[in-house]
Amino acid sequence: MSIPVLLAITGAPWEADVVRRTERAPGIRVVRRCVDIADVMAAAASGQARAVLLADDLPRLSSDAVAGLHARGIAVLALVDPTENGAPFGAEDRLSRMGIERILPADVSPTDLGRAVTDAVDAGPPISTAHFAGGFVPLAPETTGTTQAPAYPQGSGRLIAVWGPTGAPGRTTVAVNLACELSARGVPTLLADADVYGGTVAQMLGMLDETSGLAAAARSASNGSLDLVTLAKHARQVEPHLLVLTGLSRADRWTELRPAAIESIWSAARTLAPVTVVDVGFCIETDEEISFDSLAPRRNGATVSTLEEADEVIVVGTADPVGLTRLIRAVHELRAVVPSVNLRVVVNRVRSGALGSSPSEAAAVALGQYAGVEPAALLPYDLSAVDTAIAHGRSLAEAAKSSKLRKSLQQLAAAVAEELTPAPV
Repeated sequence: MSIPVLLAITGAPWEADVVRRTERAPGIRVVRRCVDIADVMAAAASGQARAVLLADDLPRLSSDAVAGLHARGIAVLALVDPTENGAPFGAEDRLSRMGIERILPADVSPTDLGRAVTDAVDAGPPISTAHFAGGFVPLAPETTGTTQAPAYPQGSGRLIAVWGPTGAPGRTTVAVNLACELSARGVPTLLADADVYGGTVAQMLGMLDETSGLAAAARSASNGSLDLVTLAKHARQVEPHLLVLTGLSRADRWTELRPAAIESIWSAARTLAPVTVVDVGFCIETDEEISFDSLAPRRNGATVSTLEEADEVIVVGTADPVGLTRLIRAVHELRAVVPSVNLRVVVNRVRSGALGSSPSEAAAVALGQYAGVEPAALLPYDLSAVDTAIAHGRSLAEAAKSSKLRKSLQQLAAAVAEELTPAPV
């Protein structure tokens, strides 16, 4: 029985030749010819095909579209100009970074074409959830002549997500100052704002602009043009060892941060910096399928994808009865969504009164009894230091270097830094 295939090569100079070869290819049959990726997605949703054969320059082709096709169990193959030599950052490399697993020359023989489609369908979509195919992107040729060896091995960077329940427990404060403290210790750090409900990393650091570095990186990832140089250009350097990918200026722009693109960014970030600290939104609900019959946009997709990709999740909660209750529930919810999560719990705004005369002990007992975890850090309530830092658009290390809160965050950064593996000498 022949395999039904969608053909999307409209406008390619070798379109007529490919159509003839496809018609003669054994084991496959073209059920529909599509003009663009929207047409492909509509045909795929109807369930009439098991594979898609598309041109490398198909309009609006993106990693998110490829991920959507894979989610439906559809194999994706691409045809490139026969003169394509697989050079870095070329058409073949760009398609690979979109997650397309099989790339063929446009002059492929009918027999080889039929065999490639059959093998792709039999193998099924890629098992990995990451769509940054081929591992980590190498440095651009002009940057490989550096004489100083990197302090950390390339491609082994850690991804740390800072997350917490609703109620503004201080996720952004912890994320920003953790990244700043790591950079102050000489660890090259990338700080990213992936909060789709209202990121404020740029404002906290005095970077009041309307351009979202993360959204720009997501666009590059979607069209397959994201590499280390591009990612570094989208980020802004605020300290010698600190790069910042600013977040969305408006919450209604959440559709720009699609999961497939976000996964590609974090894969590239692992090579760009030894540590990437990501501030994510509070909500991890994934109930879009309840409201939609088709593949639905996922507002919390960027958050869930980041938590799944992270090597460690720092869960932030507040030291009061309501905050601790939310924190305990959040730990259980996180484990349900990401069962293999490696978490580190931080209790913020520890003060006398709300939890009695020994708030640190009370918080530790509650977390141990009801969540089965011990707090990795107990951050004191220091409103004056936080107000000073926010008012000046600076980190605590710059605005309140002697504060108790800053010293506690230094200790947290030291614990994180100890787990980093320097490159062998």
